[in-house]
Order: sequence, then C-alpha cells, then structure tokens
Amino acid sequence: MHISSGRWVYGFLLTLLAALLWGILPIKLKQVLQVMDPITVTWFRLTVAGGCLFVYLALTRRLPNLKVLGHKGGWLVGMAVCGLVGNYVLYLVGLKMLSPGTAQLVVQIGPILLMIASVFIFKERFSLGQGVGLVVLIIGFALFFNQRLMELLTSLGTYTAGVLTVLLATSIWVLYALGQKQLLTVWNSLQVMMVIYLSCAVLLTPWAHPLEAFDLSPLQGWLLLACCMNTLVAYGAFAEALAHWEASRVSATLALTPLVTFVAVALAAWLWPEYVQAEEINALGYAGALVVVLGSATVALAPSLLAGLKARRLRMAS
Repeated sequence: MHISSGRWVYGFLLTLLAALLWGILPIKLKQVLQVMDPITVTWFRLTVAGGCLFVYLALTRRLPNLKVLGHKGGWLVGMAVCGLVGNYVLYLVGLKMLSPGTAQLVVQIGPILLMIASVFIFKERFSLGQGVGLVVLIIGFALFFNQRLMELLTSLGTYTAGVLTVLLATSIWVLYALGQKQLLTVWNSLQVMMVIYLSCAVLLTPWAHPLEAFDLSPLQGWLLLACCMNTLVAYGAFAEALAHWEASRVSATLALTPLVTFVAVALAAWLWPEYVQAEEINALGYAGALVVVLGSATVALAPSLLAGLKARRLRMAS
C-alpha cells in the first residue's frame, strides 16, 4: 500500500498548481475552438503530451515493457483509450455550447461517478459521510442551474445539449479512470499516461486536421501550445501530489477547480472583454457553485475524517 511522504506542504502546492491549470484550461480551449474542431484540438494535446513523455522515458530508459501487459492488460488499455478519447472530444463539443464555468462545474460529477463505480467493481465502502456529501452536491447543482432549471428539464436547446454532452464526457471518463487504476499494477503513472496518450492520438489521426493550426492567430497558436503543455504538467503535478499527500486531501483541494474557473473568467472578461465573455449567473447560481465544491470536498474527505474520529474515540476509550 502506498504511503505518502509526509511533505504535505509540497503536495498541497502541487495540488493547487493542478487546480489552477485545470481551472484556466477551458478558457484557453474556448478560444482555440473558434478555429479548430474538437478532434483536431484533442489530437494536438495528446500527441504533444504523449510525445514529451515518450522522449523523457526513452532518455531515462524507462519505456514500458509491453510483454508484461498480457491479454487482460490489452483490454484495459483499450478501455482507457476509448474512455479518454470520448472524454476529451465530447468535453470540447460541450464546451462550444457552454461557458467555461458551467462546463467545469458539470465535470465535478466525474469523481462521484468513479466513486460509485468503485463501490461495485472494487468493493470499496460507501460511508454515510459520502452520502451526505452527495446530497449536498445535488442541492448545489439545483441552485447553480436555478435560472435555467426548467430549460434543462423540459427542452433540448443548445444549453441543455451542452450540459448533457459534458455529462456524457464525464461519465465516459470513468472508463479511463478505472482502466488506468488497474494498469498501475503493471506500469508506473508516467508509462500508463504515455501509452494511453499516444494510443489516443493514433486512434484520432484519421479524423484530425493538423493544417488547421495555420489558421490560428498568433495568440490562438500560443494558447493551443499552452493547452498541450497543460495536459502534461497538470497531470504530472497531480500524480506527484499523490506521492506526498493523502489522496482524499488532494481530491478535496481539486474540488476548488470550478471556483478557479469562475474567478479566472471574471478576471479575463475584465482585462480582455473582446476575447472572453463574463459568466451569466445570478447570486444564487454562484452560491450553488460553492455548495457543489463543498459537496465534492465532503465526499472526498468523509472516509478519512470518519476514520480519524473513530481512532480518536478508541484512544479515549482506552
């Protein structure tokens, strides 16, 4: 069983870096999607990130050994590849129809779905505290969508289609997460990511249009490069944070990502109104976003908090 190094400050800072990078990512993607299609953007991100990992692992002589994968491992790679490709492409399709903040908030459903799937597949426990957090999360979403709740429930307009598309992308991401979790018993995290990224890029190649990059403005070109490096650095920071800090703390801190997006959008809309539009959300909607973050953090922290409380009671009893 993995034990964190105890360097919690370092782990906390790495987690904040990952939250910051993932928080500003949809703002950059939104600009690039004005020119490039979602499949091509995804192809660029995966090719650059996977290529950088390949070079690093080759130079350090740590390329993954495919022989140890076996037949079952091949199916796991296929499941993870399909999950990540579906997630990346569908998320961008949904992002074209939504604001960055809304898209990022819907993504918070992903870890919850992974937790539920882990209960059935890996027989992990589902505590009362996690149930409370899930209820809080649902209440938060109801508050966030208060202005357009009837539209979501009664019609299939652009907004509803965007929410459903991002929700589908988040659901498919669970396949990637489950596949990656099992592959970590064979390879380390960098090896797993390299194989999945490059496999995804190969899968998307027939439908990608790399020459669209020449249609980008200089600013959009730099933003595309930033999106590619974001894929590499954010996941690297996340993986390294897990080595130094408890997974529950990391997950709870990453729940702040939507708030980072809302703040970043507000700041960008103020500084560059010709490029970024402000979020059209009322005060109740912003309160709902805070409640969603609180619910996500509760789900992540509930098991460790209950375990600590139980251990304290045992010490007091003895």
